[in-house]
Amino acid sequence: MKLIELLDSKAVSTDLKAQDKGATISELVDILVSSGGIKKADRAVILKRLNEREALGSTGIGKGVGIPHAKCPSVKKMVAAIGVSSKGVDFKSLDGEPAHLFFLLIAPGANPGPHLKSLAKISRLLDDKFVRDRLRSAKTPQEILNIIKAEEQKKMP
Repeated sequence: MKLIELLDSKAVSTDLKAQDKGATISELVDILVSSGGIKKADRAVILKRLNEREALGSTGIGKGVGIPHAKCPSVKKMVAAIGVSSKGVDFKSLDGEPAHLFFLLIAPGANPGPHLKSLAKISRLLDDKFVRDRLRSAKTPQEILNIIKAEEQKKMP
């Protein structure tokens, strides 16, 4: 599965407003709700699971990147949202730097394989400084999706 298949332009924000970790996660979940990626009724459970996951250790992987993720049994298929914060957020990242790029991943509870593969793909994609810089400077959700699609085609035509 390609990352681009998990995304909808309505689930991408080039201008996150949140200024702390909890608010950033909440804003990303709200983006998924408004895009139709998840049901509003699932919002509270998903936030709870995301916060439980963060309590185990920050998903701020460093290099200005946060990948909050969780599994939720009521979600029928894996979905994702992307957000960019121009100011940066203290996401308790491994390197202590603020995070500017966020890739939220919500997966069904049953099979962990696709979830783990998607997390690995996100990590590989965002490990590239050139890609991170392009995503941070993107002006529109479609531009972000185009960057991800182009990078995935390079790596896996």
